[in-house]
Amino acid sequence: MLTIRRSQDRGHANHGWLDSHHSFSFADYYDARYMGFRALRVINEDRVAPGKGFGTHPHRDMEILSYVLAGALEHRDSLGTGSVIRPGDVQRMSAGTGVTHSEFNHSQTEAVHFLQIWILPARRGEAPGYEQRRFEPATRAGQLRLIAAPDGRDGAVTIHQDVAVYASLLAPGQTVTHSFTAGRQGWLQLAHGALKIGEATLQAGDGVAIQQADGVEVTAIGEATAEFLLFDLA
Repeated sequence: MLTIRRSQDRGHANHGWLDSHHSFSFADYYDARYMGFRALRVINEDRVAPGKGFGTHPHRDMEILSYVLAGALEHRDSLGTGSVIRPGDVQRMSAGTGVTHSEFNHSQTEAVHFLQIWILPARRGEAPGYEQRRFEPATRAGQLRLIAAPDGRDGAVTIHQDVAVYASLLAPGQTVTHSFTAGRQGWLQLAHGALKIGEATLQAGDGVAIQQADGVEVTAIGEATAEFLLFDLA
């Protein structure tokens, strides 16, 4: 069963320096039907103006992934970590018992466009941690590339939850498939391009919950490369 979350139906907040779309309830946006999906709590599609960003603020007991689509995002935190995240990079911050951090557009001239993803941890009170890895386009092209997993296998970043996150870049006409083991479900978030999944067509910004399915087949349609994330959730 597929349940589509259309881009235009998401929560939206435009603060001038930040234009954000929320797949699930977040901050001042609340919808009891969309409080998350399984352990997946937040998918925000954010665009931050040049030279602007989120000042230092706290988190705890959350696994936070940053996936940059365009531009460059600068990160600093109370663990002493400082980095710049660019397309192809995946950053994981485990807030655990508590961490403060800031995120800014690294550029003074170009906007940064990224997905901010929050996943509930399997246990509260983990030690805070940080990790960043790069996944070149060739490793995501025409296939599902594992980018986050609880055991960090295949070079993925390690998250403290039974969730596997895949990234893919599909040229028009390319197809990928994914199988779900018994009891597991999926969420697909399309960032760029267009996809056909089952009998449904997705456009950029759309998400879809995949339930009671043994697997899923996804095909890129249209004229542009499709970029998406697929979450395999316990």
